[in-house]
Formats: sequence, structure tokens, C-alpha cells
Amino acid sequence: MKTPPLTRRQRQILDFFQEYTEEHGISPTLEEVAQNFGVNKVTIFGHVGELERKGMLTRSAPGVSRGLQIVRDEPSPAEVPHRTGIQILGCIAAGSPIEVLETPEDFDLADLVPENQDVYALRVQGTSMIGDGIHDGDLVLVTRRSEARDGEMVVAVLPDEEATLKRLYREPGGFRLEPSNPEMEAIHTPELEVRGVVIGMVRQL
Repeated sequence: MKTPPLTRRQRQILDFFQEYTEEHGISPTLEEVAQNFGVNKVTIFGHVGELERKGMLTRSAPGVSRGLQIVRDEPSPAEVPHRTGIQILGCIAAGSPIEVLETPEDFDLADLVPENQDVYALRVQGTSMIGDGIHDGDLVLVTRRSEARDGEMVVAVLPDEEATLKRLYREPGGFRLEPSNPEMEAIHTPELEVRGVVIGMVRQL
């Protein structure tokens, strides 16, 4: 099999997979790979995803912690594994609201998503939630819910069908959508629709 172009770190990770598998008879978990290189699991997850995309690693089954294996031979099209994960439905505003629907993207989060929850991802545009550590360009993980408690960070759709990411508070006559950026003002609305509650965030390094 002809090896595709790899970054230095991708080559190191591939070598570690081979050495670990030869020594232990099983492949390493993402946690073990992260510990070996002294980085967090999310960083390794990104590199491993690229190695899967380039056909250098493959998963034996979805959700298996030691299911990643080095590809020894060039697979036929029928043998190429399907990536598992969730869909990025589009962008979500963290400033002025924007249109709800955008072009979907696939993003593999099988090792990061809680089990038995309907979870999707949105890419943040803006800095209104920077006080919560959420920056422009980050991905937020959202569990699909139509109800939220006061103080939870929600995906809220306003009456004009625009969506925004804010903390939800009930107040007389409606709702307050509160940013965590002191330079921005809250949004007051008599009604809204909750499309989900944020449960996590992913930042590409």
C-alpha cells in the first residue's frame, strides 16, 4: 500500500500503534495514546481521524475503545469502513442571531458523545459566550432537548426563525438570553423555541 503524506505527529502516532500492538497484542486506547505523547484526548482524536481518513487506521467496530487497527493492505471500496459519529448541522451565532440551517458536515465524535443521548454539533460564530470558554470557531456539542432549566446554555430559536447560543433565564413576560461577554447585551424575547442544551465543546488545536 502506498503511504499517503503524513505529518510528523501522524507518523509518530502510527508508529506507536504498531509498537503497542506488537507488544501487547491489542491496540491502544485514545487515552493511552494521549498519555504517551503528553497531550489531551481531543488532540489525539483529531490526528487519529486524519489517519482514518487517509486509510492508515481503521475501526473494527463503532464504539470499541481498542477497535482501531493499522491498515496492512490496500482495502477495496467495499471494505472501507464507514465513519461513525454525528452531524454538524450548521453554524450557530454567538453574537447577532443568524439563519438556523446551513450545509451539513460529518464529524466523528464517537468517543466523546455520551451514550443514549441524541447529540449534534454546531460551529460557533462570534464571541458572546467567551466568558464560558467558548470562542469563535469552536464546536459545541448539543443534546437535543425542547426544555431547559434557568442558567443552562441553550440553542434558542427566536420568533423570526433566527438561532443563537446563550444562557436561558425566565423572566416576567418571556425569556432573557444572557451572553457571557460583558461587552454584549442580553436578548429579551416573549417567546422562543429550545432546540437543545450544550453539554460540551471541542476546539481544534
